[in-house]
Amino acid sequence: MTTFAPDRPLKLGTRRSPLAMAQAEEAQRRLVAAHPGLVVEIVPVTASGDKIQDRPLAEIGGKALWTKELDQWLLDGEIDFAVHSSKDVETLRPAQIAIAAILPREDVRDVLVGAASIRALPQGAVVGTSAPRRAAQLLHARPDLKVVSFRGNVATRLAKLAAGEADATLLARAGLNRLGESGTGHPLEPHEWLPAPGQGAIAIECRADDAATRGLLAAIDHAPSRHAVLAERALLAGLGGNCHSPIAVLTEAEGPQLVMRAAIFSPDGAEKVERTARFAPGDSAAPAALAAQLLAEAPEAVRVHFSGPEG
Repeated sequence: MTTFAPDRPLKLGTRRSPLAMAQAEEAQRRLVAAHPGLVVEIVPVTASGDKIQDRPLAEIGGKALWTKELDQWLLDGEIDFAVHSSKDVETLRPAQIAIAAILPREDVRDVLVGAASIRALPQGAVVGTSAPRRAAQLLHARPDLKVVSFRGNVATRLAKLAAGEADATLLARAGLNRLGESGTGHPLEPHEWLPAPGQGAIAIECRADDAATRGLLAAIDHAPSRHAVLAERALLAGLGGNCHSPIAVLTEAEGPQLVMRAAIFSPDGAEKVERTARFAPGDSAAPAALAAQLLAEAPEAVRVHFSGPEG
């Protein structure tokens, strides 16, 4: 722990949503605890993804809608660093921006709200989600279900469910925990229901050439979480997926190694390819090789939604 007192507060950029603000406050607490005397000011922005609620992200610009305003503020020097949900950060980032820290990863599980389990959903039940991964997994497990688009923050989606727009929905347990709503929904076993790449992790980005800020953020970087998240990002890069590509992955430490279990689907859930790899932390070649294996074994109905490492 070091003492640091710059001549001005450091500015932390975040989206304005309740969950994003909770994540920013967690980053602020950890950074100030690591550097007594440091003053961190949270600077919120309303992201494009928060402004447009009536269409799936994949139709209007994808994950960039969560990051583009903060990216610009960062590059313009309006903020010193930015906080994101790791799963919302595009695989290919501007060279001028670096992921400087990953905070300790929260619970990676999805929770089902509206039923005790996927099996317990009534025949033909309507499930609200705008995530291709969740839709494909649902339809793979239960082809009888009907999936409808659900956009918005946690409160918005729960309100839509309460209004009867669907019989059930899926949310990330990590987000609910961070909002103080850990009792909501029924957690799904991650070995049976794989999460999204980066799910549960908070990523902190700063300018790549800002050595002072990178040094400060290094103090709150959680190495086990960083290794797992960067491995999952290497898998994404190898698959060349986009916002329409259903990808699920779980990376866990087993002794000195990481074990990655990954699956790719056709959007309708009819086809699925799943494989596992073991490798040392920091080995980005192994997730890339797993991606190549998945694509090589995938039927055309799955492969058409991925462009490979050149995509």
